[in-house]
Amino acid sequence: MPTSIQFDHEKLEVYQLELEILTWVTDLMIEIRATQHPHLRETFDQLDRASLSILLNTAEGNGKRATQQRARYFDDARGSAMECAACLDALVAKRATTKQRIAGGKALLIRIVSILCKLVERFDVGAANSVPAESRTSRRTSTRTKPGGYDHG
Repeated sequence: MPTSIQFDHEKLEVYQLELEILTWVTDLMIEIRATQHPHLRETFDQLDRASLSILLNTAEGNGKRATQQRARYFDDARGSAMECAACLDALVAKRATTKQRIAGGKALLIRIVSILCKLVERFDVGAANSVPAESRTSRRTSTRTKPGGYDHG
């Protein structure tokens, strides 16, 4: 009898990283809440939902048999990771924390996004036969990015 029974998604490196970011986000929110910083409820709610969404979309996507469906769930997880990064930026902008404090979380998110991008490419069979398209996110941000902004690439 095996000592540890695991679902397939639990064996993924990205899933383990997603558990790590979920824990990291939870610790950050506990730390910031202790300071009684006002006007953060919406940002916290969004960050909490997005960090959980990364994990849940990866698990559900990995369970899909159709490759196109898998790609869609992994892409949704990637989008939620990007949303988490934006929430961290918002916490800095609202002066609830510092860039230095969120650096570890953003580094984790960059690793997660990188792996999820590779999973999307692997399972997006429709895109494999076409010229790579510019993502919706990069299209939106390329028109709004100002000099001196974050470099996520």
